[in-house]
Amino acid sequence: MASKTILVTGCSAGGLGATMALALARRSHRVFATARTVSKIPAELSSLPNVTVLALDTTSADSIASAAAAVGTVTGSAGLDVLVNNAGVGYTIPVLDVDVDTAQHVFDVNVFGVVRMVQGFADLMIRSKGRIVNMSTSGTVVNTPWIAAYTASKSALTSFSETMRLELEPFGVTVVTLMPGAISTHFHDNEPSFRMPEKSRYAAIKDLIAGWANGKLKPPGIAAEPFVESIIGDIVGPGQGGVFWRGPYAGTIKFLSGWSPQWCNDAILKSAGINLGFKELAQHLSGAERK
Repeated sequence: MASKTILVTGCSAGGLGATMALALARRSHRVFATARTVSKIPAELSSLPNVTVLALDTTSADSIASAAAAVGTVTGSAGLDVLVNNAGVGYTIPVLDVDVDTAQHVFDVNVFGVVRMVQGFADLMIRSKGRIVNMSTSGTVVNTPWIAAYTASKSALTSFSETMRLELEPFGVTVVTLMPGAISTHFHDNEPSFRMPEKSRYAAIKDLIAGWANGKLKPPGIAAEPFVESIIGDIVGPGQGGVFWRGPYAGTIKFLSGWSPQWCNDAILKSAGINLGFKELAQHLSGAERK
């Protein structure tokens, strides 16, 4: 396969972006590894001769413009072959306790950060007739409690991404939306600090919800390395864009979301051995009523 120029956002150590960038660089692609704080990019990646490290904050139009100019200086008239919009942030809290400012930041990173990136790199992408890869999540169709702000932002991203696919097709740019299943990374390290209001109606299961916030109670997932190996073709291979479901549970979720009634999906979620805290909350509420 011919070497491509590829930019990956969100390449901090322990995350999916760093794993993707490293796998692509090891295949002799020219990689631009970016992060808001470049010191967090692992040395194993940044030390490779075919990797250029760039500071990039996807919430800043100026930062994106600077990165695009730096890439353009290197690639010249060839443009950028692949843009992987991986940077993202989570947020775990019941909807009744959502801090709207924090939720808006989640949307700013997960949705509008991608829009800014596509706008900022459009000239380079159209020049190369390249590919944009947007990282969504299969969780957009599961309605998992406690992470509504995060999954809602990814639902919005999926809609934006699929619309981009149609709008950019006349310019020869393909758009891929990846819907990963469960992956084991340090993603939760970047979440806002878990803070539940003292008078939260969910205070009785605060510790359990905190376990979702730090990742200790989420479903077990595949390691980042084998997952990345499964999506290399989606990133640099030939073919059209579209939505692709990859990784553990993703195929099952896709099937159930398309063919099962919602009550069935809810029942499967509640009986899947994943502790959502509903039983404990119900016991607490029953006890409170008895008082």
